[in-house]
Formats: sequence, structure tokens, C-alpha cells
Amino acid sequence: MSSTPDEGGEPVGDVGAERILTTRLDAIADLVRRYGVNWCRKYSLWPLPFGTACCAIEYMAALSSIFDIARFGAELVRFSPRQSDLMIVAGTINYKLGPCLKRIYDQMCEPKYVISMGACACSGGFYDNYATIQGIDHIIPVDVFIPGCPPRPDAMLNAVVKLQEMIDTEPQRKPRQPERERERTR
Repeated sequence: MSSTPDEGGEPVGDVGAERILTTRLDAIADLVRRYGVNWCRKYSLWPLPFGTACCAIEYMAALSSIFDIARFGAELVRFSPRQSDLMIVAGTINYKLGPCLKRIYDQMCEPKYVISMGACACSGGFYDNYATIQGIDHIIPVDVFIPGCPPRPDAMLNAVVKLQEMIDTEPQRKPRQPERERERTR
């Protein structure tokens, strides 16, 4: 039986064909203190898809087994804003839909994150007209923008990784306001 000591736990040994790891609760608490709550948060994102156009199909492809977003801890899709912490806006948002998007964002619990997926959600896309909002950052704050028309599913995975890096390095968050409202209150 070979054994090598594990960080904060008992030695790991080979027992038959299985490997067994034992640890103590205080070792797990030490890991949480060392890496913080953000370490736990970044691997347990619960997305709320807000898909209105073709980008939503690409998001569905990112959930498939070929791309497997579950590797990054963001596969548990919730369709209730009270149970999710990541909103993925995929598609065109017009001015009639803007207040609905804002209401759903406001119903999400803190901390909340937003990914803007596709050219239409990021900048209005090729819809430069009176009915289309030229970027959802006019309504809600956006953490990660994914360019493309439509963006590939691997771009969605890259955005999740970027968001996880941002979550890992952030201090304790306060409730946020969109950029436009912050400029008005100054």
C-alpha cells in the first residue's frame, strides 16, 4: 500500500482498485478561508438564458455534449431569475422588450453577472433603427461581451472562463447600476 500525504487531509492510499481520500472538516473550512467564497461561486454559475434570436441556438449548442459547458460548472440552466446568478442575453433587444429585461435583471439575487452574446445584444448589430436598443449596456450592466453574428459555442465557453477569472479576483460586491445611471447620478 502506497501513501502520499494530501494537503490538510490524511494519507491517500490504494485499497484494492479504489483510491480513498479522507479529510477533516477543518481542512475544508481552511480551503474556503484561503480561497474565499469566490472560489465556490465561480464553479457554480446558474445561467438564465434570455434568448430572442439566432444567438440562442448557439447557446443551446454550447450546452450540448460536443462543447459541454458542464465542465465549467454552468450547466444548471434556470428559467427563474430568483434561482439564477448569470443572465445570458442572446439576441436582439428592442425598446418594448427593454423594460422586461430590466425587471428580470432586478429580480436576480446578488451577486449577479451578465453575458451579452452576439452583435445584436452587444451593439444592436445591423439593426440600426428606431426600434432596436444599440447594446444592452444601456439598460443593465454587462460583465462579458461576446462578439459575432452569431458567435460560435466555443466563444460562449471562453466567456464563461473570462467571467470565472473575474469572479475569482473580485472583492465583495455591492449592488450595481448600469453605466448610464452611474453617469447621471454623479
